[in-house]
Amino acid sequence: MQRIECRLLEMNECAEHIWHIRLDPAQPVPFKPGQYLQVVMGEKDKRPFSIASSPTRDGLELQIGATPGNPYPGEVLERLRSTGTLTIEIPQGKAWLREESSRPILLIAGGTGYSYARALLQYLMDTEMNRPVYLYWGVRHKSQLYEGAEVLAWANEYQQLNYIPVVEHPQAEWLGRTGMVHEAVLADFASLDQYDIYVAGRFEMAAVVRQTLRLRGVQDEHLFGDAYQFI
Repeated sequence: MQRIECRLLEMNECAEHIWHIRLDPAQPVPFKPGQYLQVVMGEKDKRPFSIASSPTRDGLELQIGATPGNPYPGEVLERLRSTGTLTIEIPQGKAWLREESSRPILLIAGGTGYSYARALLQYLMDTEMNRPVYLYWGVRHKSQLYEGAEVLAWANEYQQLNYIPVVEHPQAEWLGRTGMVHEAVLADFASLDQYDIYVAGRFEMAAVVRQTLRLRGVQDEHLFGDAYQFI
């Protein structure tokens, strides 16, 4: 693990209360696709965030959800605005992409958990890995599919990629899948025991997904998510 200073290159609100950030590290940062970093706010205050970019790309990207009144991400964004820099510790986490596997890949993302899936997708495309990939991205409202158009473009370019957005509270014009993201997965797959499954989202969501998939016969050695180190 290394401690590295990063300079802010870009920071924009890609959807309401969701910020996309590009960082320029002061030195090369070795990490595996799917690992995360910790922002060092103090020696006893280190805050984890998914890396939203592949190690095959330049720099580091983050996608941070920060609703008003939530100081945990809000203070990180304020430090970026005020200083233009962040100190990070990298790499962190064990839910990296298992490249040695030839099994199909199922990505289940809730909200900004998509940032984790994004890093895996970029890596898979950049390395031209020939494995079927299914991305189920669950959000509460359609507006939270902040990079849905980009993912659709990737699916058109990368024939192995299947993209299924799921909206929990749809408006009348939404014609796609509705409800809870894990329920959409269960409706589409009679069996999941041949897949490598990667999960990212709130701890409550990750816990429900794990419990549900275990009942479908999924073994823990084929189920990956950083949340599972803590719950």
